[in-house]
Amino acid sequence: MTYEQESGTIRVLVVDDSAFMRTALTRMIQSDGSLTVVAAAADGQEALEKISQVQPDVVTLDVEMPGLNGLETLRRIMREAPRPVLMVSSLTQEGAEATLEALDCGAFDYVPKQLSDASLDVIQIRDDLVAKIKAAAESKRKKPARRVRDSAPVAAVYPGIAGQVASAIISIGTSTGGPKALQEVLPMLPADLPVGVVIVQHMPPGFTGPFARRLNKLCKVAVREAQHNDSVEPGVIYIAPAGQQMTVSRSTALKTTIRLSNHPPNMLHVPSVDVLMLSVAEAFRSSAMGIILTGMGSDGALGMKAILDAGGITVGQDAASCTVYGMPRTCAERGILQRVVPLERIPEQVLIATCYRRRA
Repeated sequence: MTYEQESGTIRVLVVDDSAFMRTALTRMIQSDGSLTVVAAAADGQEALEKISQVQPDVVTLDVEMPGLNGLETLRRIMREAPRPVLMVSSLTQEGAEATLEALDCGAFDYVPKQLSDASLDVIQIRDDLVAKIKAAAESKRKKPARRVRDSAPVAAVYPGIAGQVASAIISIGTSTGGPKALQEVLPMLPADLPVGVVIVQHMPPGFTGPFARRLNKLCKVAVREAQHNDSVEPGVIYIAPAGQQMTVSRSTALKTTIRLSNHPPNMLHVPSVDVLMLSVAEAFRSSAMGIILTGMGSDGALGMKAILDAGGITVGQDAASCTVYGMPRTCAERGILQRVVPLERIPEQVLIATCYRRRA
């Protein structure tokens, strides 16, 4: 296989122990004229040598490799030659857990692959792969956002907003960069949060369960992967399971239930931020709150507009603190956001909207 260096293109190093995968990933990447694969490596040690030799803009890195595995290789890249790294992960629980750990170690994002080389569906992951490589390369030009403090103080009383109905539910939508953003924001919420939180994080099947368990260990509030007919309780965060659409249904002022289904069909994202937030707007009207965080694309814009039109509160993450300023940008450009704040101020916005009062 020949790798040519082209000026003005994004230079990519492909790292995978499977020759089939290296070839498949290279073909997918080079199908876009703005990307070029400058080298490939079959293991972690070779990857480190190639990075030094060819200085790629972005690295795609297999999670599971013999010898120096993906996590160990990632840690060394971040320590010795930091640059955006996109993990390529199998759709297994072990692959999901390793991928989430990789995000903690500094990986930009991940792309899932089928477990078997023979079953790899090139068409399914090509667009996602290309888009994330471009987003990763763009992230190099941004200054790193200031990290949320590990233990932010919570005031005793947040008086709310004059003339605004207190929010009775918090809905959050996010995609690329979302796992890291949520791991910084959600631990700042107090255990006695007076409302429930429903979240759509774009993830492949098998990832949302481990992600919810990981968040539950980090947070004061309880975090769980949502199940059909769950009651939405105060101080509990519900993560929409990958592969299903999540909505909320409100039978009484005190009874809200989560519904999981395959409807509507033919959606680009399953779960979809729009589908969740449209149901939140319908069920809660002026007592709804929508928050849109980092992510590619425009999912969430319709739902956030519905919350705004119903009299609810809409908040977006600012460009400087976003890994990818796509979903919040769409909402901002459409005039949907009432407030735009850095990631570290999202917890404060939740407490203000819910008129939080610390329990004695």
